[in-house]
Amino acid sequence: MKFTKKIAAAASFAAVLLLVWRALGYPGLDYREDAPLPTGLHPVVREQATELIRIAADKGIRIQLVEDFRSFEAQNQLYAKGRTEPGSIVTYAQGGESYHNYGLAVDFALKSKNGNLIWDQKVDMNGNGKTDWEEVATIAKSLGFEWGGDWENFKDYPHLQMTFGLSIRDLQMGKRPPDSQ
Repeated sequence: MKFTKKIAAAASFAAVLLLVWRALGYPGLDYREDAPLPTGLHPVVREQATELIRIAADKGIRIQLVEDFRSFEAQNQLYAKGRTEPGSIVTYAQGGESYHNYGLAVDFALKSKNGNLIWDQKVDMNGNGKTDWEEVATIAKSLGFEWGGDWENFKDYPHLQMTFGLSIRDLQMGKRPPDSQ
């Protein structure tokens, strides 16, 4: 019986500490539950994406950003494709579950000389024996991006993201990266 009372007392004490910690705004954690949602691409992501386009062009590879910031509503519309709307499944992330929703991701495509977008993963427009997608991914990673083509379960070759060490859960809870690295 004494052991049960000690456990109950410890649990009560922990609950009180948790309530106090929450009332104080979770000291030690760098997020706010009321942090506003971004409305555009994060400035560092924008700057590095612009640099990616420049470096790729210097190597003879033309790329175009085809997507960057995406609202929760737009994300949900994309998620519906292949499920409740016609088309193929292109994402497994609903609104609030994608780095695009927080301005931390971009999608790119290769671009031909006549301006057509190229989705062929094996193309080598600059003729150096390396696929242009792999070359762009290597450049992007050197600039701090993570590449969706490296993912194990769902390869997303056009996708590049900068997480700043934040998980989707962190972002959902209101934590935001600084405006510069």
